Amino acid sequence: MSHPILSEFDIVFAGGGTTACVVAGRLAAYDPSLRILILEAGQHTLNKPIHVQPYQYPFNQAPTSTTVTFHVGNPSPRLNGRAPIVPSGRCVGGASCINFMVYTRAPASDYDDWGVDGWESENLIPLMKKLETYEVQPDRSTHGYDGPIKVSSGGCKLGISDEFIHVGTTYHKRQYADDTNDLETCNTYSPWSKYIDGTTGRRSDAAHHYVYNQAHNPNLQVWDGKRVKRIIFENKRAVGVEFASDPVSCPDADQSLSIVRASKLVVVSAGAFGSPTILERSGIGAEAILKRCGVEQLVNLPGVGENYQDHNLVFVPYLAADEAVTMDALWRGDSILQESLAEWNSSGKSLIAQNGLDSKIKWRPDDEELKAMDPAFRPRWEEFFQDRPDKAVAIFCVFAGHVQPLSKPLVLPPGRYMCTGYYTLYPVSAGSVHINVTDDGKEEMDFTTGFLDDPSDIVPLNFGYKKTRELLRRMASYRGEVAVGHPDFPEGSAAACREASGPVDLNASDIVYTTEDDEAIDRFHRDIMQTTWHSLGTCAMKPEADQGVVDARLNVYGVSNLKVADMSISPLNVGTNTYSTALLIGERAAMIIAEDLGINCM
Repeated sequence: MSHPILSEFDIVFAGGGTTACVVAGRLAAYDPSLRILILEAGQHTLNKPIHVQPYQYPFNQAPTSTTVTFHVGNPSPRLNGRAPIVPSGRCVGGASCINFMVYTRAPASDYDDWGVDGWESENLIPLMKKLETYEVQPDRSTHGYDGPIKVSSGGCKLGISDEFIHVGTTYHKRQYADDTNDLETCNTYSPWSKYIDGTTGRRSDAAHHYVYNQAHNPNLQVWDGKRVKRIIFENKRAVGVEFASDPVSCPDADQSLSIVRASKLVVVSAGAFGSPTILERSGIGAEAILKRCGVEQLVNLPGVGENYQDHNLVFVPYLAADEAVTMDALWRGDSILQESLAEWNSSGKSLIAQNGLDSKIKWRPDDEELKAMDPAFRPRWEEFFQDRPDKAVAIFCVFAGHVQPLSKPLVLPPGRYMCTGYYTLYPVSAGSVHINVTDDGKEEMDFTTGFLDDPSDIVPLNFGYKKTRELLRRMASYRGEVAVGHPDFPEGSAAACREASGPVDLNASDIVYTTEDDEAIDRFHRDIMQTTWHSLGTCAMKPEADQGVVDARLNVYGVSNLKVADMSISPLNVGTNTYSTALLIGERAAMIIAEDLGINCM
């Protein structure tokens, strides 16, 4: 069956998320004569309020959202039989246009642990600096000051975050640091910077700052609403891609397949879900999976779609004082929204330029906390964390406002809320993402999250519930728990949730939990624990013999002119919100491709 061949480009990107925008934008700037095409299933994000106004980020996760794809995982007994839902970005700029905008960077040692030539931290730190304009403090040696991505404190300060830091540095006996994103500092309470432009108050995403700002270059093209089906090969050389109009973005469009050719390179950049499934549909993957789906095998690469990893997150809601400043009124669309918008339009300030997250701790347990944790965590602590003081077990934070959990949305009456978030950064469990075909021939995804499969993974979450509850109980804005969003403690439990007239004393005794209470917390986490939107690892940059998919220069094993560049290449988990790593992979990939093509990228 012949498809219309629309045209030829030098480089074609299959997927237009964060990393694709970085690579395409950098290459177009290095050599404006390069003909570059980005194919993206989602729609354009240019100047759309839901993407550029920071406060709107939760709306991208609404069940009716078309700016994300909701992937449904296989039901798991570890999640009490639940089928977890994991969204990924589906718009130009990908997750950079919909994420929570928190500025977090992994410890430098995470990249050294990859053990991949050219990806050592000493080679990557200059790129981390190159990509950012750090507006928070001057003259910091690990930060950059003239890059495309702006980092600031946001449009206004939230008192709730100061309370969290105060309790953390007194009751929780941790130090304060003004920067825990210097690639090594850990286990201190700190402000949380944001990917928000401090001057305009707009989200700082990859689409606007690498691609849309080059609209003057006709050779850099983005075709939205186009879903890539597979790579076209001639003698194992990638020469183009086959795509169709995306049924969600373009419901009325003709669904027939077209081909666009690439004379120099095809880059698969469709994320941890899209990239492995594009490779499998192209005949690159494990024999059994391809055979089951009726795909002729081109290259036997059993690592494709394996090594799926994420971080494990829990949101828990609390009542806040009437005088507390929270995001709730804006998210409800109350009258304050118009005032805030007017201020944002004129000065870039106000709660519009906020995400509700101004403080955090990259937490490591002390000896006392380790003793209080389930012993199932001890071997993991000793093997991985104990001698690596720069690696946090989890991030604890507080939202000024109620953020809906993905797994169990709560409809709460209008009011002011706070919400704890706690998420583990190096869970042991891993899953997989593969193509599958139903009995009636329809393609679907076979997705296993692996969440909580390893018994050590739930332990820091169970402890995190208790510790963050103690922190919030001592904050000045605390007015009790929202019981429906907490564990279902047995009647008469000392841990029972209730409203309160104010906080407990800093020196008050901690809640004492019984065995039954602990069981309730464990059950709660299996019911509610969710993705942190940090999917990675499914086209791992590892040796082929070790289930690798790409080499150190991002080439897919067994074929030529085909690279993968996105979070799927990350061979190990990274202790960070992954936007910073996706940008970094983009900068490194742009350098690699420029070198391959003989283009000067200085």
